[in-house]
Amino acid sequence: MPGDVVPASVPVMTVTWEESGWEQLAPGVGRRRLPGWDCTAGLVLGAEGVLAVDAGSSLAEGARLRTEARELTGRRVTHLALTHPHFDHVLGAPAFADAEVYGAVGLDVALAGRGREELRADAVRWGLDPAAADEAVAALVPPRHAVSGEWTLDLGGGRQALLADVGPGHTAYDLAVLVPGDPGVVFCGDLVEESDEPQAGPDAEPSRWPAALDRLLRLGGEDAVYVPGHGAVVDAAFVRAQRDALAARFGVSE
Repeated sequence: MPGDVVPASVPVMTVTWEESGWEQLAPGVGRRRLPGWDCTAGLVLGAEGVLAVDAGSSLAEGARLRTEARELTGRRVTHLALTHPHFDHVLGAPAFADAEVYGAVGLDVALAGRGREELRADAVRWGLDPAAADEAVAALVPPRHAVSGEWTLDLGGGRQALLADVGPGHTAYDLAVLVPGDPGVVFCGDLVEESDEPQAGPDAEPSRWPAALDRLLRLGGEDAVYVPGHGAVVDAAFVRAQRDALAARFGVSE
């Protein structure tokens, strides 16, 4: 894990990662495991911008993440990347109303119309308070920026984050975030899960999931830290083993 040397791209932090309940993954890069569904949220600090990765399961959870990010950096979150359209990752997004929001191409459609109704129903089915679900869904605005292929964000001071449309797999709209560095960090969304078996719901594309993990591995390489949507951070060997298990599970040829 990283030491105490912080590059010029990282702003002075007002509290430590640990004091704020976050886990440092690399200089200026951290994540938080949220209560309830053990969903991961990420944070990437640049000299001029702050990127959040996923927003939690409700407006209240999104607001807590926004407050913690400001406590860590002294600045607001300027960019928000949504890894896929499941309630525990997107319903906190309205709390970041002044951020530029990014998602895989097509995510805007998935979060509109009937998709919003299905999102609300799924949240309540998994135990979110119906009033909290109604509040978040009513405030939800689809991402302004659609990522097709790759999109590089310049957060200032040499800090960049690469957004990559690596799906479909877990859903039709899987977005990964690579933060180059030593080590590099890849936020995987629910393409990778560590605390449970990968979940293949009705919106999954199982036959294409192993190929999505192949793209994820090419993106990060052998030495990156991979951050699952749920669970502890893992390495490339874990991702590769999960890829092989999914291929066997769904009858996908190598």
